[in-house]
Amino acid sequence: MSANSADPTAGSTADDPGLDVVLLKAGRTKIRYPARLLSDDGTRVAVRAAWASPGVRDFGFVRFEPGDVFTEYYWRDRWYSVKEVRDGQGGLKGWYCDITRPATLSGGELVVEDLDLDLWRSADGTAVLRLDEDEFEESGLRATDPTAAEAALAALDELELLAREGDFTALLS
Repeated sequence: MSANSADPTAGSTADDPGLDVVLLKAGRTKIRYPARLLSDDGTRVAVRAAWASPGVRDFGFVRFEPGDVFTEYYWRDRWYSVKEVRDGQGGLKGWYCDITRPATLSGGELVVEDLDLDLWRSADGTAVLRLDEDEFEESGLRATDPTAAEAALAALDELELLAREGDFTALLS
């Protein structure tokens, strides 16, 4: 199966049982879900996972729903993750990007800390949306960790520029 397959177990083997993706927010586990490791080059980790919620999440510009498959890219040296979102038939919906602290992978857990900022890029590239900037401001990160806040905002700016100028998918190859 190709990397764009809607099968969330594609790329796994009997010897590779997968891992858990753990998303932290404000020091607490926001969500934990199983994923299959696709690759790990020491800097970037790629995994595939099915939509982790039993229900639909409608953002207004995209719906995440049962059957959707996420191919997710995490970096150990960058302040973001990028999730390619496909429907159950393999059709590309777009890319959802979380601004996070750099990822860590240890003991079968891929852990990232969500810093509230997000970016959406539609499949055709016509919609690039900065999301949750109000939540970021309310989080107090600027006061409690100004260095992290600066890195988070720089990461959002970098992703937005890549998404608008067409070099976005080069991150994932």
